[in-house]
Amino acid sequence: MQISVSSYSFAQLKKDPAELIGLASEMGFAAIEFIDTDLETAYRLREESERVGLPIIAYTVGADFLTAESIETEAQRLCAQVDIAEVLGAQVIRHDASQGFPAPYNTCNGFAQALAPLARGCRMVTEYAATKCIATTVENHGFFVQDSARVASLVGAVNHPNFGVLVDIGNFSCADEDPCKATGNLAAMAKHVHAKDFHIKAGTCDNPGEGWFQSRGGNYLRGAIIGHGDVPIRQALGNLRRAGYDGYVSIEFEGMENCLKALRIGRENLEKLIAH
Repeated sequence: MQISVSSYSFAQLKKDPAELIGLASEMGFAAIEFIDTDLETAYRLREESERVGLPIIAYTVGADFLTAESIETEAQRLCAQVDIAEVLGAQVIRHDASQGFPAPYNTCNGFAQALAPLARGCRMVTEYAATKCIATTVENHGFFVQDSARVASLVGAVNHPNFGVLVDIGNFSCADEDPCKATGNLAAMAKHVHAKDFHIKAGTCDNPGEGWFQSRGGNYLRGAIIGHGDVPIRQALGNLRRAGYDGYVSIEFEGMENCLKALRIGRENLEKLIAH
């Protein structure tokens, strides 16, 4: 496994995205990934990537097939984002399936009702992306499609070899699911991985205040430096390795600490966790 970094991790700096490529290289990362951008910026990022010699390996965009004007419209918009991923040189694009708890699917059997339309939209996008040799993924993100069982159900319903999972090790905690069990459930479907850590306090505690948010079950979470939090990253990586995953692992830092210091420490810690 090689360690990469998400441009999202540098959000504190408010820099031109192109500057982050050289910065990531200087910090010792093997690659970088970017979030939503436009075509003009994508060409500029690709040029800088080639100049520095640091590959752009993934591209992340938001999406919601359940609240969009139509599944077809949202799929067409995402296919245009696949074109941007191609310009970037990304091997993988991650898009959401749905976010929040959209009506009328926020019921006890809502996910079962939503599965078919979600799968239809995701399949449209992955069929197009396959023609460009770009894998598409859904992440365990956004609460509605966050549990490993739901993510696995969506992958099964799409039923296309080009479609898989961006496994975010930390995000399972947002849905109060054990990251080790969850990564074990999804490891065979992984096409990309995010390493993320959280400090976690039980919901029975007093609200810790600024910087914390609540999980779906009411526990308190705060972004942490890799290795400083409560997420069992080493065990989760072991699950992925045993399933044959040997791709990039991107740090996604969401903490309150200075991001440059946090990423330096996090990369050093992640190297040790991967080595074991």
